Amino acid sequence: MLNAGYMSDKSYRTLMEVLFDRHSVAEEALAEARAEAGKSGNPLEEVLVSMGLVPAPVMLLAKAEYLEMTPVSLDGFEADPSLLDILPKATWVQLKMLPMCKTGKLLTVAVADPFNLMGIESLKAQIDYQVFPVVADPKELLGALEGSAKQTSVGLEEILKDMEDDSELEVGRDETSADNLDDMLNSAEDAPVVRIVNSILIEALRKHASDIHIEPMEKKIRLRYRVDGILYENPSPPKSVQSAISSRIKIMANLDIAERRIPQDGRFKIKALGKEVDLRISYLPTVHGEKIVMRILDKTALAPSLDALGLEQKALDDLKYAISKPHGMLLVTGPTGSGKTTTLYSALQELNNEDVNIITVEDPVEYQLGGINQVQARPEVGLTFAAGLRSILRQDPDIVMIGEIRDNETASIAVQAALTGHLVISTLHTNDAAGAIARMAYMGIEPFMLSSSLVMTQAQRLYRKLCPFCKQQIEIPEDTLRFNHLDPDLFRDVTFFAAKGCPKCSGLGYKGRGAIMEILLLNDEIRAKILQTSEASALREVAVKNGMKSLRETGLSRVREGITTIDEILRVTTG
Repeated sequence: MLNAGYMSDKSYRTLMEVLFDRHSVAEEALAEARAEAGKSGNPLEEVLVSMGLVPAPVMLLAKAEYLEMTPVSLDGFEADPSLLDILPKATWVQLKMLPMCKTGKLLTVAVADPFNLMGIESLKAQIDYQVFPVVADPKELLGALEGSAKQTSVGLEEILKDMEDDSELEVGRDETSADNLDDMLNSAEDAPVVRIVNSILIEALRKHASDIHIEPMEKKIRLRYRVDGILYENPSPPKSVQSAISSRIKIMANLDIAERRIPQDGRFKIKALGKEVDLRISYLPTVHGEKIVMRILDKTALAPSLDALGLEQKALDDLKYAISKPHGMLLVTGPTGSGKTTTLYSALQELNNEDVNIITVEDPVEYQLGGINQVQARPEVGLTFAAGLRSILRQDPDIVMIGEIRDNETASIAVQAALTGHLVISTLHTNDAAGAIARMAYMGIEPFMLSSSLVMTQAQRLYRKLCPFCKQQIEIPEDTLRFNHLDPDLFRDVTFFAAKGCPKCSGLGYKGRGAIMEILLLNDEIRAKILQTSEASALREVAVKNGMKSLRETGLSRVREGITTIDEILRVTTG
């Protein structure tokens, strides 16, 4: 057996001495562990546990004794959601710490790595509490953090338990009738209603939802969250509080609570879970009341650069090449919700330097970016995209971003700007990259102007990524591949996976989204083809011959990598 004197580092020697008093390790096994620690860069104590040479509870007690800290077991421990809300969940996971209890201003925090003094100091700097650290097993701690995700809907359900549900009653009340304004204000400020609305918002942030839908039905309210592009239904408040919830959100968005006959739009900010987010609110009158949709705009979720988008290397290189051009037009296309805004903002942040003047005209301005001049389009007062673009060009811009090209006037001004030395970035609603050229021609732009001004057209889609913890290996018959017009020969020796569902992905089987892109870079051959025809199929054929990877082809490469499923790629690339 090896004693502690074998270790050269003093801190390890002391810790190992404490450990060896509790548990002996054979010399050869310890030498093997030291070699593995040197190769992987992981601490020796972690390697000893992972190799099964030292039981985790024994290592925990040895660390606690060496550091004179209190050891705790988190087996079966359920985290308090109110304590987890002190910081974002991602921060607790990054620090490998878990808040356990609070007494006055003293917060007891379990730490997985008690040697991480900088991490403990970082925690103290971020919260307004005194921190009392205790040491816990890393696996138990991360398991408790993951388990806390299952409690995300408890807050709302607990509130609703104590409320009377009259969903079985016949709804005979005319939702558009005028209520007493004082009664509406009082009901909107009732504590249970305030708590319900707050819980709906916080739960949406915990689930990383992009939209909240509150939909009035005949006998109930339906609450749904859009997570990774798909709507999921949640436990809903009773019908009796429908008007109060609607009025409460209107007060927060500074809207007219007495007006329920016409659509209304507004926005407000909230601070929760350690971050500040904007919410864009839309009211639509229906036969059973006002349908409310809240779009969550979380600036922290924006990719800080193109590299952070997680693209294939070829797509990333092509995109960087296109935005490096001093002038010309770049068109990003795709359906609503395909991530076009995220791509545009990532490109702008990549280009945002002191030596360039960047101006945008958007409807609406979704995210406010530092160092970029953003203009909100207001068609009702004459500030359309075209009018805004004309004014922008008198502001000495280097780079111009147009939220969307919707008409011939905007398209013509954008092309002229690209031809006169500006880099113009905009979006269109087309199915593929070649379709963007056809759409511009349909708007009346002359082929010779298109071939001279365009640098790149791009189409993109967002696909859901498989949860890495529960994805399940499956076999797909060749007949199924052929039925979906897929060549089985392209999938020889490919391992297919399917979504299963586990607590870490809230039972969905998918966790997070990625982007696939089809990028058409214009070269001499494609420019010559544009002068001959603007037909999308002909342009697409030339682009593919010149090396363009289609959306379907890019998506199937993600399937081969085991990142997503064939079903998901077929869903997002159909049509």
